[in-house]
Amino acid sequence: MPKRERVMRMSVELPLWRALAGYRVLTMLYAIGLFVSAYDMFVRPWVAIGYYAVLFVWTLATLPKVMSAAHCTRRFLAVDLTLALTGILLTPVAASHARIVAGGPTLPSIWTAGAVLAFAIKGGWRWAAFASTPVAVANIVQRGAPSRDTVHAVLLVWIASVAIGYVVEVARASERTLARALEIEAATRERERLARDIHDSVLQVLAMVQRRGAVIGGEAAELGRMAGEQEVALRTLVSGGLLPVSRVSEDTAAGAVVRTVEEPDDDGPVDLRSLLAPYAGARVSLAEPGAPVPLPPEAARELAAAVGAALDNVRRHAGPEARAWILVEDEPEEIVVTVRDDGPGIAEGRLAQAEGEGRLGVALSIRGRLRDLGGSAELISVPGQGTEVELKVPKVSWDKAEKR
Repeated sequence: MPKRERVMRMSVELPLWRALAGYRVLTMLYAIGLFVSAYDMFVRPWVAIGYYAVLFVWTLATLPKVMSAAHCTRRFLAVDLTLALTGILLTPVAASHARIVAGGPTLPSIWTAGAVLAFAIKGGWRWAAFASTPVAVANIVQRGAPSRDTVHAVLLVWIASVAIGYVVEVARASERTLARALEIEAATRERERLARDIHDSVLQVLAMVQRRGAVIGGEAAELGRMAGEQEVALRTLVSGGLLPVSRVSEDTAAGAVVRTVEEPDDDGPVDLRSLLAPYAGARVSLAEPGAPVPLPPEAARELAAAVGAALDNVRRHAGPEARAWILVEDEPEEIVVTVRDDGPGIAEGRLAQAEGEGRLGVALSIRGRLRDLGGSAELISVPGQGTEVELKVPKVSWDKAEKR
């Protein structure tokens, strides 16, 4: 029986809300304990008892509200902060003046910080700063004048709540980034799975129709040509955005197809497949690995340019009807790109003669590029059996270049 994967997602805010719920209960009990221990210093204890009764019921009844951001509404936050402010302002009414002057705590005591922290977790540091301001004003009003202890307490609540609000915002941004990365990873896996299925079925059928049509000729040849075009289009689509927007124009005078690719501006690795994909066409087949073939931008461009130079030689010397094949191999130690055609081949000594005449396409455009990358280019040609150009670039050269 196949196993089913179950993805469980837990918000980074959930532990904060649970901690806040526990904090509110503990600080509520702490405030009541302070009242009981200093009962004799209250001139109107019944005011404090009434307030603590409301605070006790409100704290326990609203526990579900502070268990998640969805339940913690703005209306609840406003009422919660109002209850804290009311307790602060009732302190001079319930307690003796001597207790207040001595720096005694307010009726809600540190329970007030829980109301401010709820703003911080819900809306971030701006909400925390907004909620801290009326708390600071209420503390100064109930004391009658600013004092060192009052200022210290107010600053502590304000700084702590703003810091926690900022941390919550950063955590939310990180969670969104992680969720997006997981979505991209899942989409990439699905695209690769579809690519394998399409490669094993549709692309092979189109390639077979193309080959058989070329052999049969007539209307079948046209059908084969159309199948080849659809194979290229489908292969590019399966790449899932690996190929940037390309512009294709035809030089009717020379009979050549010119393709330009908008390359990325960053300095990160470039997938060689995206640079070779524009070369594929009705008469040029491209076989590549299913996984990306990353290269430093300069190395990727030079290798792709060498492939383009080899294809130019095919069109120039083998004729417009010649077919070509590009094979990309990602070996452990090197990248190997092979360009093969079914043209008439190159006569023995022809390359040396071309170099002597000043035509240095193979020497400079192909071998020179690969030599600059620390690689090599080998040309094998048998008259009547086509030409094969094998381009090799060692991976160790990229590592050294990146370290520099």
